[in-house]
Amino acid sequence: MEPVAVGLIGAGPWAEMAHAPMLAKGPHTRLAGVWARRPEAAARLGAPVFERIEELFDACEAVAFSVPPAVQAELGVLAARAGKALLLEKPLADSLENARRLADAVAETGVPTQMVLTMRYAPQTRAFLARCGEIEPFGGHAANISGVLTGGHVFGTPWRLERGALLDVGPHVVDLLDAALGRVTGVRAHGDPLRWTGLLLEHESGAVSEASLCMAAVGDLPPSTFAVYGRTGNAVLQPWDDDPFDTVAEEFAATVRAGGGHPLDAAHGLRLQHVLAEAERQLAAP
Repeated sequence: MEPVAVGLIGAGPWAEMAHAPMLAKGPHTRLAGVWARRPEAAARLGAPVFERIEELFDACEAVAFSVPPAVQAELGVLAARAGKALLLEKPLADSLENARRLADAVAETGVPTQMVLTMRYAPQTRAFLARCGEIEPFGGHAANISGVLTGGHVFGTPWRLERGALLDVGPHVVDLLDAALGRVTGVRAHGDPLRWTGLLLEHESGAVSEASLCMAAVGDLPPSTFAVYGRTGNAVLQPWDDDPFDTVAEEFAATVRAGGGHPLDAAHGLRLQHVLAEAERQLAAP
């Protein structure tokens, strides 16, 4: 099957480390070109650089995003209206309003979408979720601790420094607990996104879970942890260092060829955004 021609929007560190190599590697995709607000950065990615985003759209059948959430929300609408399939980063947008606008554009145009919730593509995660389905789960907990906000980190970008752990790693954590325990139907949040955030999630299954998020820690830090407990056993996500991007590219190509149908689509991203927005509202309340 002919590789899917994917244009890349964005040329920052994550585009250089993950998106560009993934799309160029093949065999399921090929990197058709790059558009970025800094052409000199785009030139480092080893693909044709387009001065106008419309020219990128003309050169591809799908678009991948590696830009801040607000930019993805804006340009994702343009790409959807141009009829391009979308490979979207998390979170879907910088706000619930903008997430709805992007999801509405996707629904109106019918373009295929898929989100790069990286953990969900690892075989260890899929084994963990399969185990969760066997144990009649009633609760779980997760922790994601890093030092990204402490200064000098390659991912200490302006939007992360402003919004903190909830908007950055929150989608990964909420998504995985949602998949393990059932759809999240309620959230209670406390703390500070720039220091330590605690979430208590309620799931439609009746299960509850707790999550701790922090990007301001220092020193030797533990790996992320996920554990779920049920009536017939427990499940713990095993550490992994596999590269999930081969799977991302393969599944995105299949999503494009099928015309949609991936479970991690824009509608799923909007659902996660509802949880994040409510948690942010609570954290901002006096």
